[in-house]
Formats: sequence, structure tokens, C-alpha cells
Amino acid sequence: MTDLTNKVVWITGASGGIGEALALGAAARGARLILSARREDQLQRVRERCARPQDVAILPCDLEQLHDPEALHARAAACFGPVDVLVNNAGLSQRTLALDTSMDSCRRIMEVDFFAPVALSRAVMPGMRERGGGHIVVVSSVFGHIAMARRSVYAAAKHALHGYFDCARVELGDKGIAFTLACPGFVSTQVSVNALGPDGQPYGGVDSDIAKGMAPERCAERIWRAVERNELEVTIAGKERVAVYFKRFLPLAWYTAFARRLKVH
Repeated sequence: MTDLTNKVVWITGASGGIGEALALGAAARGARLILSARREDQLQRVRERCARPQDVAILPCDLEQLHDPEALHARAAACFGPVDVLVNNAGLSQRTLALDTSMDSCRRIMEVDFFAPVALSRAVMPGMRERGGGHIVVVSSVFGHIAMARRSVYAAAKHALHGYFDCARVELGDKGIAFTLACPGFVSTQVSVNALGPDGQPYGGVDSDIAKGMAPERCAERIWRAVERNELEVTIAGKERVAVYFKRFLPLAWYTAFARRLKVH
């Protein structure tokens, strides 16, 4: 069991959406927080919303330009001491067909959604192993399990997260480091607004499924419960959970035909 009381919790993508809700939930559980994202003003806003703002540090960074993860980790550890829980929540999605997605957009998505979580985790895990304890939380997606149009690189990055952290769990799970992969479905956030469009610029629209999605607070609460129980993986979804089951249990040709019929933005 992972008790967040007095734990040092570092959350990326904490300026809004699921990340903000995770911060509020961890603060309510008595954690000391380090909040990272690009927008310092929004991090400050989230800090002021947390219980005991004096126990919340803000560490602005751009994970698309993460050139020295060890130095960033050192700055995080200087806030309250060694990081006990790292929450890799920051993400970048897309709203483009595979052939309309430039290689620049592919690399940007992979930098934020895959390479940054790996780099930050590699920075914190040696210390966790030496101390004999720590928890790595990875906010993946149902797209870590399924395929759908207009999500090719995003799905590829999320699939890659599962491959990497499942292997890390095999190697380090008996060294005191716990790993929880969270796979949300549709959550009412700005993910589609900030997603990359065909020209590499923000898509700017709110998908109808996202608009009708679950509240970020509900999603975050389920993630923290999974962390507290040391669950290896948790899927947090409504009707979209059906697609995960279809992909897992149906012949691939059947799933492909099913996915082609879905209306996606």
C-alpha cells in the first residue's frame, strides 16, 4: 500500500485537467507536491487551490525540450527532499490522419508522451531503488490498448509506455519500486483543444466525446485509489471500455472493421 501522507509527489502536466485534479487529490491526502508544466501562472493558480499551499512547490518546464532530466530532478529534489512518487501525467494528442501527420508532429508527440516519462523515471528510479521504496505513476490512455483513426502517433506513444514500464516493473518491482499505469478514456479536459492538427498547430476544438466525458476529479480519485492499493494497471472509462475488450478478445480483423465504423474527430 502507498500512503501519500507526507510523501513528496512530483506531478507533470499539473496546470489543468487530470494533472490539476491529481494535485488537489494528493494535497488532500497530506502529500507535499512539486507541480510541473509549461505555464507558471497556471501552476501558481493550482498551488493556491491546494490544501496547505506552503507544501506545494512549482517547477515550470517544457517536456518537449527536456535536455537534462537529471538536472530537473535535482531541482525537484531540492524542494522537499527525495521524490517518493513521480506522476508522469503530461501528454500531447493529435487529431490528424496518419498521412497528414508530419514527422515533426510525430517527434513532438513522442517527446512529450514517451521520451519525457522515460527520462524522468530514469532520473528518479536509482534513488528509489537505493531507498528501497518509491512509486512511478504513468497516465497512459485507453489508446495504450486500442487503435482508432486520427490517433496513430498518440496511440503509438501510449502503447510504448506500456511496453517500457511493464518491463521496468519486471526488473525493479522487487526492488521496492511500484508501478501503476492508469488508462483513462474520455475525460472532460482540454486534451483535444491542445492536440496537434494537420499543420502542427493546436487543433483548437472540443470533441463531443471529450465534452461529455467524466470529470477530471473523478478520474484523479480513481488513479489515487489505484496507487494506494498498488494496482499494476487501471482502466478508467465508460462505454469506451468496450473497445478495449473488443481489441483484447476479438479477432483483429473484427476489431479493425469495428474501429473503421466509429465516428472520430
